[in-house]
Amino acid sequence: MSLIHATAVIHPSAELDTEVEIGPYSVIGAKVKIGRGTQIASHVVIEGPTTIGQENRIFPFASLGAEPQDKKYAGEQTELIIGDRNVIRECCTFNRGTTQDKGKTILGNDNWIMAYVHIAHDCIVGNNTIFANSATLAGHVTIHDYVILGGFTLVHQFCHIGEHAFTGMGSAVGKDIAPYTMAYGSPVEPRSINAEGLKRRGFEPEAISRIKNAHRLLYRQHLTLNEALSQIETEMGQFPEIQLLLAFCRQSERGLIR
Repeated sequence: MSLIHATAVIHPSAELDTEVEIGPYSVIGAKVKIGRGTQIASHVVIEGPTTIGQENRIFPFASLGAEPQDKKYAGEQTELIIGDRNVIRECCTFNRGTTQDKGKTILGNDNWIMAYVHIAHDCIVGNNTIFANSATLAGHVTIHDYVILGGFTLVHQFCHIGEHAFTGMGSAVGKDIAPYTMAYGSPVEPRSINAEGLKRRGFEPEAISRIKNAHRLLYRQHLTLNEALSQIETEMGQFPEIQLLLAFCRQSERGLIR
């Protein structure tokens, strides 16, 4: 039995593995590549250049690989890259990149993307993230591994959100969020560390305690950023989870929420 529904429209240049499933009325455009075991439901539109990996599940009315919503875009050959084992729910929109940046929009592996999520041009999303309904990324945003975005979270262009961070429902993110931070509000503010998330991901109690102490120095002691980072490095900078935090904070160009 064919895995491609008779009403699906497939461009002759599209490259589909023989185990790809495509539902009714979906449209697969030119320069699209789709890997083994990926399931595409009905009424999905995928435009190229787009590369989609293996064992993804893409739900109805998603639009993937459309040209970027950027007035400077003039038809350049930019692309969307999606990794493996992602769940992309109804009505999600992911745009290709622009030549003003890296020319690619990238979604990694094992991400859970709920309905109505928008990922704009030149965004990079890592692995094992969760985006709740209607989370929206402006252009050039970077989301690191294991981030959770609450429903209706809005992320301003060029922001970075660090590993294991968590935003509450309706948060408006205008600056970078450091790893391990639980933040919410409009504008978003740091509230605590994502302790429950760290426990679920196997962090040892000692590591969580160090992260909590680092968070206290960063946000609760009325230190300047440089003073806080210097003290964190002096007291616990030899530990890998703290090294990750320090590196993120020192590389921030947009500035941290504080």
